[in-house]
Amino acid sequence: MTFKFGWLVWALLSATFAALTAIFAKIGVANVNSDLATFIRTVVIMAALGIVLLARGLLQQIGNISLHTYIFLVLSGLATGASWFCYFRALQIGDAAVVAPIDKLGVVLVAIFGVTFLGESLSLVNWFGIAMMASGAIFVAWR
Repeated sequence: MTFKFGWLVWALLSATFAALTAIFAKIGVANVNSDLATFIRTVVIMAALGIVLLARGLLQQIGNISLHTYIFLVLSGLATGASWFCYFRALQIGDAAVVAPIDKLGVVLVAIFGVTFLGESLSLVNWFGIAMMASGAIFVAWR
């Protein structure tokens, strides 16, 4: 029997690595400027993804990407960079156990932005869950 990774497995792995990211980053920014730490992290990510793309033979597909796609991927990259700058700065001056839950309010914002800008729909139960996530993040961060 073969095991097929579905979206849930990937999402759980993402959450696990995001948690490790917070812990490793908190330790890593202790004695270095947070902007420099963000740069080092970005270089590591670029190198790792470059190796993956080369190994999978996917680099040749870059020329087939539309301008529309490039524009939104660049905007996404800029938003990611801004998020990382802010996140590393927050980690440098705050506790990881407080910073990370507030950072995860991004999940709540994705739901709101998805409905507002992408025309997605959420049920009453979904909105209740979003409210619980927001409340949970605030209560975890409460000091």
